[in-house]
Amino acid sequence: MRVAVVTVGDELLAGETVNTNAAWLGRQLAERGVTVERVTTVPDRLADIARVVNEYHAEYDAVVVTGGLGPTHDDMTIDGVAAAFGRDVIESEEALTWLEENGGYTRDDLTDGTGDVPEGARVLPNHEGVAPGCVVENCYVLPGVPGEMKRMFEEVADEFSGQPRYVATVDAAEPESALLDRLAAVQEAFPVKVGSYPGENVRVRFEGPEEDDVEAAAAWLRDRVEPADTQ
Repeated sequence: MRVAVVTVGDELLAGETVNTNAAWLGRQLAERGVTVERVTTVPDRLADIARVVNEYHAEYDAVVVTGGLGPTHDDMTIDGVAAAFGRDVIESEEALTWLEENGGYTRDDLTDGTGDVPEGARVLPNHEGVAPGCVVENCYVLPGVPGEMKRMFEEVADEFSGQPRYVATVDAAEPESALLDRLAAVQEAFPVKVGSYPGENVRVRFEGPEEDDVEAAAAWLRDRVEPADTQ
């Protein structure tokens, strides 16, 4: 399963808020064997949201969108997703009823627009907040508040699956440039994906669908590099 993640918010682009949602979703999806191929951040602008969602829903098995839900002036996600699918935005009686019965609200408590979703969407109730999420075809729309997003993702997590992937790492106390021949050799010798990430040491990451292959590749390289002191 191939997935794209779209995070919405001017504050993310300005660096005022760290995009922890993208990192958390990436881990959750990877643990389910899902391949995340795109992580894109867009501003609170209807046209940008609509364009990216329209492109990604056609290209990927699923799109996960977080942020910008609610009735305030800069919450544009629902309108953007609706535009991407050519749908109207409607007030969801299901969402408002759920908030009355489970959230302790009356209709008069709720700001106009609180229960709005794209027409025909499956409503996802917000157990940790107010604004509902929804599913439109293969697009999952979740809140931006991390606690709300994580709780809502639990409701749909079983809808994401793929081939299990195994990961092993080797930390080497050598420059990345000095490892190039050995990285090429291990890539040729084993059917795994190899990535190298320089820092204080170089971390080499092996990933593949067969645990034995991943562990064998890591062991091969581990025997041929100067080990890093990771204590």
